[in-house]
Amino acid sequence: MTRVQLAQQHLQQGRADLAIPLLRQQLEQVPQDVMAWKLAGFAWHEEQYETEAVHAFSQACALQPSDASTLMALAQSRFLEGYSAVDQFYQLTTLTPDDLNAYRGLALALAADGEYSLAEQLLVQNLAAHPLWLDGHKLLSSMRFTSGDSSHFSDNYQQACAQQPTNLKLWLDWFRCHAQLKQWSHCERILALAEQHCGQQLQLTLARLFVAAESGDHAKAALLFTETTRVQDPVRAMALTRFQLRHGDVKAAEQSALPWLQTTSATVFWPYLCLIWRLLGDRRAKWLDTESMQVKAFDLQLSSNELNLLCAVIRSLHTAKAPFAQQSVRGGTQTDQHILLRHEKPLQQLKHKLKTAVKSYVEQLPAAVAAHPLLGRTRERALQGRCRFSGSWSTLLKTQGFNVSHTHPSGWLSAALHLEIPAAEQLGRAPAGWLQFGAPPAELQLPLDPQLQHQPQAGTLVLFPSTLWHNTVPFESGERLTLAFDIEPQPFISGEPG
Repeated sequence: MTRVQLAQQHLQQGRADLAIPLLRQQLEQVPQDVMAWKLAGFAWHEEQYETEAVHAFSQACALQPSDASTLMALAQSRFLEGYSAVDQFYQLTTLTPDDLNAYRGLALALAADGEYSLAEQLLVQNLAAHPLWLDGHKLLSSMRFTSGDSSHFSDNYQQACAQQPTNLKLWLDWFRCHAQLKQWSHCERILALAEQHCGQQLQLTLARLFVAAESGDHAKAALLFTETTRVQDPVRAMALTRFQLRHGDVKAAEQSALPWLQTTSATVFWPYLCLIWRLLGDRRAKWLDTESMQVKAFDLQLSSNELNLLCAVIRSLHTAKAPFAQQSVRGGTQTDQHILLRHEKPLQQLKHKLKTAVKSYVEQLPAAVAAHPLLGRTRERALQGRCRFSGSWSTLLKTQGFNVSHTHPSGWLSAALHLEIPAAEQLGRAPAGWLQFGAPPAELQLPLDPQLQHQPQAGTLVLFPSTLWHNTVPFESGERLTLAFDIEPQPFISGEPG
């Protein structure tokens, strides 16, 4: 087996770290090996070193300039690294004029360069030709909303549904735009129109059920839950769990949630089961969260200069006028790019410190417990210093800003690095501006208090399980700047539940 073949095998097995030295050796001897450069780019990308990935993909493109897949990889890596990728995506659209993913990338790259009007124009033009392009619709409506257009941000869906009135997916995506914002009257209107054109569909019934349950139409929700008793769907199960909790039927909520622990939706249901078990006084609440809550703070030993440089870079990324509809931010903004993949030196230096802190956190975890959402995962990658960030972003909260109570279903560990905190006289009376753990979502109106409160300090990183409910408390004045991230979950260990 050649070095390149062995490297490819390592990549397929999730061991990009073993592929990289083999590819380096190959390229030292055969610097014109296009496949080796391309594989090196993917290996560096897998290890989340985008600067090295960009270099490797650039070399591959120079040797094979007409290869669209390599050019796409280069464009995406440049975008992730925080450099302009407009030229690369534009070149890609000429190579593959029918590839809508290339136009989506170009729109994102234009927006990242501050060319919002050009990005919007590009999306509008392509959607006129391809009204069923769902990714394009989602991006356009999101860009409009975060730019401050809260009235007409979803008009593109209205136009597309008029052109393609029997396309159910379009109607459902339009519905979700407004459901994320809890705009229930808009949702009802969209669903009524969808039923006129598409007839009675299970997905529309489930959407109506969701609206009724979340908007407080208890009679209608109860009727729809009865009508869909035999439907096995995670959206229905979650709506039912929340509906039952609102009505104090805690045991029924437990029975609705428990079966989903054996599915890929488990990380969405674990947080609700913790609330349920706390309400029932069940010992499993301690097994899940209290005994293993594992909220730990780490002083990253950042100097004043390092903090200032970090804040300057991160503040420059807060260009939106409104937070994304699906995010937890209220009274502030959240960035849209994977911050820890960017090229800026302060961020790259911080990334090393964060990985060290994650390794230390994992080293201090209790013994493995099978089937536990935190303790039941394999830990080797984190202990090797190779943890993957499944997302990283920044929130900038302003006067009276806060984060609603939420969890991170796509993560294993989550974190908040406090960068700027208002002065004590600006915050207001404690716990104003603090980070809280264990408080249920306010709309459920459950008689449960936070289990833990953390007073933020600039330069302090707080790590915690991704399934743990967390929120921030509003503060009186000033600005609160935070960098947050999730660590990608690894496979579960084998064995029976503890």
